[in-house]
Amino acid sequence: MKVYQYTVEKEQAGARIDKFLTEMTELNRSEIQKWLKLGTSVLVSGRPVKANYRVAAGDEISFSYEEPKALELVPQNIALDILYEDEYMIVLNKARGMVCHPGPGNPDGTLVNALLYHVGPSLFEAGDPARPGIVHRLDKDTSGVMVAAKTQEAYRVLQEEIGSHSAQRRYVALVHGKMAGDQGIIRLPLGRSLKDRMKWDVAPKTGKPAVTHFRVLEYLPHYSWIECRLETGRTHQIRVHMSHIGHPVVNDPLYGYKRDHFPISGQALHSRTLDLTHPVTGESMHFEARVPEDLAACVELARREDTL
Repeated sequence: MKVYQYTVEKEQAGARIDKFLTEMTELNRSEIQKWLKLGTSVLVSGRPVKANYRVAAGDEISFSYEEPKALELVPQNIALDILYEDEYMIVLNKARGMVCHPGPGNPDGTLVNALLYHVGPSLFEAGDPARPGIVHRLDKDTSGVMVAAKTQEAYRVLQEEIGSHSAQRRYVALVHGKMAGDQGIIRLPLGRSLKDRMKWDVAPKTGKPAVTHFRVLEYLPHYSWIECRLETGRTHQIRVHMSHIGHPVVNDPLYGYKRDHFPISGQALHSRTLDLTHPVTGESMHFEARVPEDLAACVELARREDTL
């Protein structure tokens, strides 16, 4: 059990205590709120408070909690849809619903667990030991093509390609409404939401640059079937950008409409193609992950005039 003591400074006064403790510790806001609900872990002047308590200058705060145990990465025999593989890298069509690497709430059953079983312990030599092989990520409920490294050298080169955007990623998405133009560019900086740390938001003054290119593949009666190309790779970038311009991704649980009733779990978004240079041979390579049946069914349903 760790115990921390804080004294609130004048410039910190007025902040919610859950936000205050999030900034003072390495825990996220949901974890802080979990400890607050216990009623014994967070005390202000010896008394428990609720998550919406606003700290005052001079408040003496005591916060005690058990540090989470380090996750043990174990190989698991989970089926992978492999598009390409050699001794340096593996390109996959990630299934919707699969988390890329273990974390709070997802200790196993992830892509990393599957890769460890498929590749073997040598995978730990590629990149971060906590998420070996993972060069870039897709959201849990975003399906499609992604690459993982099998050696440290491949990891270094592929990460540079993804980070410098010389690797090209294109997504397809079903979005609400008819887009105003056949194509366009969205340039809106993104930052973590001040209201909900699980979400991201357009932040013109404090956000990091984010650029999404889009073109309409098909206009549907009340929807648009679009392709997006990422010039930057911010968290939830397509989802936030499309929501901000009034065309949220269908069935998006964070940024979309609650009234969606499409036959899909999670957002109607799929990483369809990836173009990159092989990290060792220098060969230009193109990979495509077929549109999954659940997303294709959504598009067919959206083609009907009476689908809203």
